[in-house]
Amino acid sequence: MTCKKDHVPFNGTPEQEKALKEVIAQLKDTKGALMPIMQHAQDIYGYLPIEVQTMISDETGIPLEKIYGVSTFYSQFALQPKGKYQISVCLGTACYVKGSGAILSKLEELLGITNGECTPDGRFSLDSCRCVGACGLAPVMMVNDEVYGRLVPDDIPGILAKYK
Repeated sequence: MTCKKDHVPFNGTPEQEKALKEVIAQLKDTKGALMPIMQHAQDIYGYLPIEVQTMISDETGIPLEKIYGVSTFYSQFALQPKGKYQISVCLGTACYVKGSGAILSKLEELLGITNGECTPDGRFSLDSCRCVGACGLAPVMMVNDEVYGRLVPDDIPGILAKYK
């Protein structure tokens, strides 16, 4: 799987498409069905590429522009695939003033990707966020559900090594 932006081929399976069409058939006549359909679609595919958004539009009759608008407005939706290990660096006030910008820069340097991208091997994706609710541990980053706090840039190579 190639995840780096602009190089992402869509690799949906017939099973995934069947599952999505079943969800749409169940929900499409329900008021406010778009968000639940999109959430299920992301669960099925892991993200919402334009091909999936087009399927939702074709099956529901909802204009593609509206689906794209919703997918880009809400942070819960991803337009790019995520890595096996999803790294999230807090850039909230407490973390930022304690050096999370340098943590993000070190990750970008070591992984060879920028915020919002995924490594070509599909192992790591990198995103910033506003707060993880661990301000007392600032600066903080998460790898999937594991929290790392009181970080300095020199901590990053050792943390990444755990996931290689």
